Amino acid sequence: MNKAFSVAILFTLSLFLLFGCASPLAGAAAGANQSGSNAASQSAPNANPSAPGAGASPSAPNASISNPTGGISMAKNPVVVFETNKGVFKAEIFVNEAPITGNNFMKLVRAGFYENLTFHRVEPDFVVQGGDPKGDGTGGSGQNIPLEIKPNLKHVYGSLGMARANDPNSASSQFYVVTGPASFLDGQYAVFGKVLGTGMDVVTRIRVGDRMTKVYEEKS
Repeated sequence: MNKAFSVAILFTLSLFLLFGCASPLAGAAAGANQSGSNAASQSAPNANPSAPGAGASPSAPNASISNPTGGISMAKNPVVVFETNKGVFKAEIFVNEAPITGNNFMKLVRAGFYENLTFHRVEPDFVVQGGDPKGDGTGGSGQNIPLEIKPNLKHVYGSLGMARANDPNSASSQFYVVTGPASFLDGQYAVFGKVLGTGMDVVTRIRVGDRMTKVYEEKS
């Protein structure tokens, strides 16, 4: 009996040593793997400094710490001069911020499209609108552009925006200058420029039928 009892005790101890200690060891291994994974992920962004975007060398072409665009300087926005029978005003055209709308407008300006066209709509303390070759609000350049909304470009006093029909993608050549509160137009119509300096003194004197005698890009 004593021999059998001793064998039973030895068997029980063997089972305990084999299985009873497995969980703590497995947990320690899992913890080690997890720590290794975290360490790897934290160091990964700097693992390859020579990779694109991982940290440009100061001597690399176009690299500039002070330039948030990555060292690539955007060209200055063009300025358009509007000579009218009520005086002259200038506007910066946001070709960098709103390239579709801004470049469409500049293409028409450079082609002489707006010269001798009238302002066919004037809503006091709201907008002054022109750019229609028909002069009645129904005409355009013959080419439409898609609606281009930039959240940072708002309808504020002096903003230039593109007029359109009910179709959001029907803007063509007609534009307006904001002369009063018009924030409700934000997100619905494309803003692409801003009247400069004291130009709004001229804009607010414009009446229906007044004419743009000459419209051209200012030479820098």
